[in-house]
Amino acid sequence: MKIVTKSLLTLCFGALCCLAPLSFAQTPAAAPTTAPKAITDADVAGAPVPSADARSKGDPDGSLTGTASDIAVTDTKKGATIGDLVNQVGQNKIAINFVWTLVAGFLVMFMQAGFAIVETGLCRAKNANHTMMMNFMVYGVGMLAYWLIGFAIQMGGVGAVANLGGTPPLNAEHIITLFGKPFGIFGQNGLFLVHRGTYDVSVMVLFLFQMVFMDTTTTIVTGSCCERWKYAAFIISTFFLGAFTYPLFANWAWGGGWLANLGTNFGLGKGYCDFAGSGVVHSVGGITALAVAMMLGPRIGKYERSGKSNAILAHDIVIVLTGCFILAFGWFGFNPGSTLGASGNGSLRIGSIAVNTMLAGMSGSFAAMLYMWVRYNKPDASMSGNGLLAGLVAITAPSGFVNPVASVIIGLIAGVLVCISVEFVDRVLKVDDPVGAISVHGANGLWGVISIGLFADGKSNYGGSWNGVAGSVTGLFYGDNGGQLIAQLLGVATLVGFVFTMSFVFNLFVDWMVGQRVSAKSELEGLDLPEMGALGYPEFELKAEM
Repeated sequence: MKIVTKSLLTLCFGALCCLAPLSFAQTPAAAPTTAPKAITDADVAGAPVPSADARSKGDPDGSLTGTASDIAVTDTKKGATIGDLVNQVGQNKIAINFVWTLVAGFLVMFMQAGFAIVETGLCRAKNANHTMMMNFMVYGVGMLAYWLIGFAIQMGGVGAVANLGGTPPLNAEHIITLFGKPFGIFGQNGLFLVHRGTYDVSVMVLFLFQMVFMDTTTTIVTGSCCERWKYAAFIISTFFLGAFTYPLFANWAWGGGWLANLGTNFGLGKGYCDFAGSGVVHSVGGITALAVAMMLGPRIGKYERSGKSNAILAHDIVIVLTGCFILAFGWFGFNPGSTLGASGNGSLRIGSIAVNTMLAGMSGSFAAMLYMWVRYNKPDASMSGNGLLAGLVAITAPSGFVNPVASVIIGLIAGVLVCISVEFVDRVLKVDDPVGAISVHGANGLWGVISIGLFADGKSNYGGSWNGVAGSVTGLFYGDNGGQLIAQLLGVATLVGFVFTMSFVFNLFVDWMVGQRVSAKSELEGLDLPEMGALGYPEFELKAEM
């Protein structure tokens, strides 16, 4: 045994000696003895070009790939110039940002699958087809509304998006003057993605990314209103949300509107900040869900005459928690993708944003589990899943502005807040929310927005300014005078007041036009057959007992 141990120590010592030149210490590099040679046109033009014969034999070590011959030249006789090289570098930077933004958008689109199975699993089996079909068609209905009009309202006046190479056609914001200051109200360019020259590659990338964010908002409402929402009413309500309610508030926050300009107009920090959409995406969805759920009323059997709330159990916790994992995975597109690039000033913060996202989700699930364990003597699976989502929702707005410690604190608060909010909505407001979406997305979306005004650490230098105001976003706990917190609170007040009012009024119209709620008979039987014509689980045939 001693001989083996001695041999192992000898081997380890030898390995360390071999690795010594690869020291991880960051020592200053020695100053060069001669100045580096400047690159000239001749150097670029004279770079070796692999022959067709050489490439036909393969390129196992990659030495023949990515050479000067791949650079587009303006004059083939003159060859590649410095101008051609610089142009290629610029194209490569934009290409990197295009690919990153598109891939992030693809991840966010996949979140629709997570929402679908979370909501379906938390409902009863007799409504599985109906709930899945709402989640399935919310993608198509929302996209149609957004393509027709919503994108133009939201982003039609955004101006240039530098990371995407500029978006010059999107430069028509409708502005009114109040208190002697310009207030952006809605964009005007981009209808059908061809209006006024918006048939443009950078505009297409921006549309895809913004569209999947909007669709996340629309699917939140289906969770709170499932098991009693008429399918026709769902279609009309979703179209309105994607065409008007969401785009208007998103314009004010992200499209060059008046909330973003609270800093330039009134000196309130850097204006309203919402990095990836705790407010714009999640709270807009949560507040809309509150308005519609209040109008629909509770499911039959949810409350007794005394007002006591009865638990209506989920039919499949396995797919609920699987859906939560899918959503957590998609969030890596949601938050880091909101840099709209991986190359350029501040874009490399995708690394810290991703870590902040992970940490807040973890701490949210941990806090919710402990809260339920202490309060009810058992760790509740569905609330643990909601705690994960609550932490992710809360970190969405501050993810680009805070450090890891703050991310954990924000997530811990979110995990407890979602549990308290679910009980408040259910027992005090008497609003029936089958999946807890009002609390997960509404309450914690607002908390995420407010947390920026507290925890932003002033270290995120995105090109030296945010919302047109020089410097980094800084919160109260890191030296700000409170201006940023005031801007965030104004955003919260605007969101709650505008979104709730607009959603409630429009859905009253929908109720008058087609009716919001299914019949009692259909609800008792389950909505699969009456509304969709087929059972989600055909092995079961459920009939109402009258």
